[in-house]
Order: sequence, then C-alpha cells, then structure tokens
Amino acid sequence: MMIGTHGNNMEDIMRDFKSFTSTSLKVAIKENIQESRKEWLIWMMERSGKMNSNNNGFQFWDQDNHPIELFDNEIMQQKLDYIHNNPVEAGFVEEAEDWLWSSAKDYSGGKGLLEIKYIE
Repeated sequence: MMIGTHGNNMEDIMRDFKSFTSTSLKVAIKENIQESRKEWLIWMMERSGKMNSNNNGFQFWDQDNHPIELFDNEIMQQKLDYIHNNPVEAGFVEEAEDWLWSSAKDYSGGKGLLEIKYIE
C-alpha cells in the first residue's frame, strides 16, 4: 500500500517513525525525566535491545507491524477503543478517561491534556 504525497510505502514510514521516536524518547528519558522510574525505563529498553540483534543497543517498539487500513467508521472506532483501553488492560487506571495522556477524556465529553483532531 502506498501512502503519503511522495509515494512512500507504509513499511518505510513505520520504520522511520519508530526509529525517530524511540531515539527521541531515549534521549528525553536520559536527559529530562526527573522521576523514580528513569533508570528502570532505560534498563527495560536496553534489555529488550540486547535480546534482538536487529537493534542498536536498545528497543522501544515491537519489531513487527500490522498496519490496518482505516476504511470505515466501524474500523476506526474499533481501533480507537483498543488504544483507549490499553491503560485499563494494563491495570494503570480503572477507566480509560483517567489516563492523562489519552484522548479518551475528549471522546467522553471532557477535555484532556492533549490537543486532538477528530477524524470525520
């Protein structure tokens, strides 16, 4: 599948996105985070990286991708519900709207921390 204005394929876009964001997050965690989980986060990323020879010392994202075309409202809603419920499934919060960095609050009538654009 080709996406984007320059004909970039999905695999290249995902690879570049994952590379950029994982490197940026590692730098942000090492240099900016002032919290107790800092060392644990770095340790987890480095441990995952050592377990996979395709990595350069650390890993944040899963290696594989399963892109799904959002071709109708039902599929979009299904994927949005899945994303919103991840913190609930992980046991971090009881309600999806309680996760600070989620758009779930916006979709339930409140105002979250992040600016979002609704897909119409």
